Amino acid sequence: EIIHGNIPDFLRTFVPIQVSASIDGTLHTIVYEVMPDYLCIGSNDDFVHFPMMPTTAQIIADKFECMLTTRKMTNDIYSQAQVKVAPSPINPNTTDITKVSTFYQHHLTIESQRAGRPLNLLIGGIKKDVVVTVQLPTRVGNVAIYGWHQLNGQPIQPLYLGHKSYYVDYSHGIRLVKGYVLVDGVRMAIADVLRHPKLNVLLSDEGVVEDPRYPY
Repeated sequence: EIIHGNIPDFLRTFVPIQVSASIDGTLHTIVYEVMPDYLCIGSNDDFVHFPMMPTTAQIIADKFECMLTTRKMTNDIYSQAQVKVAPSPINPNTTDITKVSTFYQHHLTIESQRAGRPLNLLIGGIKKDVVVTVQLPTRVGNVAIYGWHQLNGQPIQPLYLGHKSYYVDYSHGIRLVKGYVLVDGVRMAIADVLRHPKLNVLLSDEGVVEDPRYPY
């Protein structure tokens, strides 16, 4: 459905994120563009945030020439979010957190927290990100999750690869990033920045990321 265009219009306008770092004594700046919210299905008037397996997310990202975030990118996106809301965990002891009805329940909570603010504003604090990491090649078949920042800026979820890739619950979110970025004003593929021996620090706090993708 998403690949065929069944996504809200507000997700189609990406938001620029600008980050700078001093590398070998020289200041470098990267600008990349992210979806203002996590992937949803539907229209602006009738949509739902929809968690999914990382392989599904990767297929969608590839189709749209995008990628998933890294841990550092997730942090930087949250710090620049125009709308920050407190995480709303659901008790897994009383609710099946893998059911679609729970996905929808959490979506309704998010929208009540958004409280009528424009949908196209960059939002943070509502989901854990499914991320790419240097650990993926050694943890094939697992999903990496990170984030769900609290209002104090601290994430609830540290980088975690303990779930198999088929595991999905209501708290997982897919944030797409455009596949091309500007580094010091020069257009580069985001994958090339992640593989670069020096520039990778603009996007990664784990060093070089050789293959920022989930295999499928």
